[in-house]
Amino acid sequence: MNWRDKHLWLVVITGFLAGVLGVLLAVWGNPENSGICVSCFMETSAGALGLHNNERMEYLRPELLGFVLGAFASAALLREFKSRGGSAPLARVFAGVLLIVGCAVFIGCPIKLVLRLAAGDLTVITGLLGLVAGVGLGLRGLAHGLQLGRTQQDPSGSGWLVPGLFFLLLVFYFVRPGFLLQSPYGGAAQHAPGLVALGVGLLLGFLAQRSRFCITGGVRDSFLFGLRAPLLWGVIAFVGGALLVSLLTGRFQPGFYGQPGAHTDLLWSGLGMLLVGWISALIGGCPFRQLVKSGEGDSDAGLVVIGMLLGGGIVQSWGIAATSSGVSLAGKVAVLSGLMLVVVATLFLREEA
Repeated sequence: MNWRDKHLWLVVITGFLAGVLGVLLAVWGNPENSGICVSCFMETSAGALGLHNNERMEYLRPELLGFVLGAFASAALLREFKSRGGSAPLARVFAGVLLIVGCAVFIGCPIKLVLRLAAGDLTVITGLLGLVAGVGLGLRGLAHGLQLGRTQQDPSGSGWLVPGLFFLLLVFYFVRPGFLLQSPYGGAAQHAPGLVALGVGLLLGFLAQRSRFCITGGVRDSFLFGLRAPLLWGVIAFVGGALLVSLLTGRFQPGFYGQPGAHTDLLWSGLGMLLVGWISALIGGCPFRQLVKSGEGDSDAGLVVIGMLLGGGIVQSWGIAATSSGVSLAGKVAVLSGLMLVVVATLFLREEA
């Protein structure tokens, strides 16, 4: 490792701050072990916009808005904002939906997986194994010619649409139009102060755009480059920051049973994260990374984000999302269906050498 590499240190600092702030957001009011969870934020934001009717899951999460707008600010200030896209648009929308399906069955995105692990939640072990296996399978598919098409410069400016949408949602957050819903109780009613959450989102979105921080990206690069991968060290720093704050705040409670925001259907946790890791490898990043890329003008990632928002509504409306009591039949069917779709895509959407 070249420890004089400025980019390496930027990735490490981003990962460490993400871990620290991920735990602190829970200290400040977000649900336990869910200080940062892109899939949870998508589900509650979808509810706030009326895309499902679960009254316990309705809150427009300012962290989510901050991730995109912080990345947009970084890209704009450093002249890296480029409108680009055109790569398998419909497939990417479906990929976004399936990402949320896998996360909802596990109860959390890859970032929340690490936060739960840093808090001592041993039920995440199969999820972690599934995530790593999924990334490995995705890399094998890419190595054998699976292609979603090539991203190109987009003169139509479609890369502005998702940042524009999230800026509009930010206006809604402060103006509070009548159609914007908010839960009076339940998980969505637990949240950090709005300006604090927005500030954290903006900071992490800004830093993640500069560093390219990504949980599944770190796993992917560890397969490709081993310990020389900067993103891997970013993930290690994330774990270290989250573990440190969990210990200092007394939130490190190692165990298997009674963990907040978790269930003990270990097989389905593993399969849910297998789906997430596999898709993330194919589309170039985890749910958090898709938000950041959409903020810098990538309309392909923007379509994944739209799919994730739709998925947030679907997993709640269709009973796919798991609860502390376990995974529903609908959740199991959805995960298996998603895995079958990815297998079919891997087999039949390969380019010939």
